Amino acid sequence: MMASSGKALLLESVRKYHHEVSADQPFEPGVTPLLPAGAVLDEEDRAGLVEAALDLRITAGVRTRKFESAFARLFKLRKAHLTNSGSSANLLALTALTSPRLEERRLRPGDEVITVAAGFPTTVNPIVQNGLVPVFVDIDLATYNTTAERVAAAIGPKTRAIMIAHALGNPFEVAEIAELADEHGLFLVEDNCDAVGSTYHGRLTGTFGDLATVSFYPAHHMAMGEGGCVLTGNLALARIVESLRDWGRDCWCEPAEDNKCLKRFDHQMGTLPHGYDHKYIFSHVGYNLKPTDLQAALGLTQLPKLNAFCAARRRNWRALRDALDGTPGLLLPEPTPGSDPSWFGFAITVRPDAGFTRGQLTAHLEARRIGTRRLFAGNLTRHPAYQDVRYRTVGPLTNSDIVTEHTFWIGVHPNLTPEMTAYMAQCVREFAAGASGAGQARKAA
Repeated sequence: MMASSGKALLLESVRKYHHEVSADQPFEPGVTPLLPAGAVLDEEDRAGLVEAALDLRITAGVRTRKFESAFARLFKLRKAHLTNSGSSANLLALTALTSPRLEERRLRPGDEVITVAAGFPTTVNPIVQNGLVPVFVDIDLATYNTTAERVAAAIGPKTRAIMIAHALGNPFEVAEIAELADEHGLFLVEDNCDAVGSTYHGRLTGTFGDLATVSFYPAHHMAMGEGGCVLTGNLALARIVESLRDWGRDCWCEPAEDNKCLKRFDHQMGTLPHGYDHKYIFSHVGYNLKPTDLQAALGLTQLPKLNAFCAARRRNWRALRDALDGTPGLLLPEPTPGSDPSWFGFAITVRPDAGFTRGQLTAHLEARRIGTRRLFAGNLTRHPAYQDVRYRTVGPLTNSDIVTEHTFWIGVHPNLTPEMTAYMAQCVREFAAGASGAGQARKAA
């Protein structure tokens, strides 16, 4: 009883401390940094982390399992497995498809996986790391996503899977691509790291594929500091993901549990003797990619706020889109038809004939404390890391190259207020109008 009351007093002090150190500062245009991304953390998040630390459960435990159950229910899927990062989630999801337990359906070295050239490396890296061949397709400049038509054209005799990310929270044509995958007997992995809360034809992204992944890095829709998740409705795939995440072991008991299955000493696998301790039988060449309960504790306090976070992202994106409509020299983003994105960022492409460059515009914004980011790697095939990688391209990567040269994005995260987004739009408009006018004057002269 004493310990319980002591904890309550301590947590109340933590909440008070949060308010002391987190007082809102007035927004000063050109002085206050407007970061492109950032977590929204309140007193309950701070208290949740401290409470988990007080319990000294420093590995995955009760909070991890509670979060996994709640997150799976959100997507109406059978299983969610928490990981130490979204990149690890991508690695686990793709690696699961190489499992011997899938028998003839398993992916083998040399098999092809269709993906997008313009994106973040960790959507593509697991393909390469498993000895598979990425097949790169191009994107549209309005949505920054590829299309079902491009994916269909890329399917060949060696194609076994599709792994694509929803770009900046904007869904790709996932229903149509899922149908293609079904028709051709292909696996579909949805990289949903940037798109939690987005819907396509009224259905949450992350629910169309065989597997889906999520990131909880602070830039994303929910924050755990570091963290990720693999989601699936397929229990066989879920079991493979769990094994790969947990060293590759065959046992499903938690590390601190013994003989939960009542068969711990009644297994015979491989050439091991009968009765070999099941906790030390390994059915996959796996990893240790588990999270900690500290991460899960933060996830549990963030999850009830997810809808509000998504609504703020939609509001901020719409404010920027409306304010920048008609700005000379710019190509503005469009949601994929039939979608309701929970936006990750607001993409802007500077037209080649704009009279100014992307670099000039981003320098102008950065000088006014408006943070900018490139559209991740741009065309991945142009990076040094992939010069010795075996891959195939289908069609020209023209738009991926345009993104590499001319595209950037600015923030829409919930920390941004209407006053801030109005200032961001004003700075973009003023620069574009001035630079375009100067360019026209030079041409006339």
